[in-house]
Amino acid sequence: MTGFDANEHLLPFRDGPGYGAILFDRTQVRQPDPQWFDPAYWGDAAQVVGEGGRGGAWFIDFGEGDAFLRHYLRGGLVAKLSHDAHLWRGIQHVRSFAEFRLLRVLRNKKLPVPMPFAAWYRREGLHYRAAILMQRLPDVHSLGALAADEQAPWAAAGELVARFHRTGLDHADLNAHNILFDVAGQGWMIDFDRSRLRIPATAWREANLLRLQRSLRKLAGRHSIARVDAEFGLLRAAYQQAWDRGY
Repeated sequence: MTGFDANEHLLPFRDGPGYGAILFDRTQVRQPDPQWFDPAYWGDAAQVVGEGGRGGAWFIDFGEGDAFLRHYLRGGLVAKLSHDAHLWRGIQHVRSFAEFRLLRVLRNKKLPVPMPFAAWYRREGLHYRAAILMQRLPDVHSLGALAADEQAPWAAAGELVARFHRTGLDHADLNAHNILFDVAGQGWMIDFDRSRLRIPATAWREANLLRLQRSLRKLAGRHSIARVDAEFGLLRAAYQQAWDRGY
């Protein structure tokens, strides 16, 4: 649950046989348009994002600084039936709205996450599609890419994860693509779909860390698994030190 946010605004719309709404931050966006969430609307101003994930993401020249657009896609076997249609269970379960609000809470807690601009859904029948538009982080590289180039800041990555865990953030997909570092060494975390805030507990924290370790193993490339695990050990040691400090 989040408290009342005076800057959060909901704009309903109708679109042929469907309908939906845009949830947005009116300090960042004046009057959003449903077309903003269609990459075709942007033409050459939309560039497909290549690294990580299953696709469905674009960098957008937003006019007032670059933005990042992501559609919520299906995974696994259900993706063969529909790659982006989700079963409607009520507006309170719209995935883009949940991530939008979680990002705002995390930013209020002074955590390094992108600024969300607007979240969209469109319902037709029993299903809906969703997307989110947010700040593009400039000049960043993922932990996975940095590890491949033997430039990964393992200690900083461990401290970053501990910082999020200390606030109760249970990341649903903590992997090497979702931890970023910019040229100044500032760490960021991204992609909070289906993530949530919880009371910090050992079980889910360990599950997050094991998921991150597995993703690094998958990206091992020319490096041995033993080397990947040794480097992850540096991350884990820094994580534990930061956790034990309590900040």
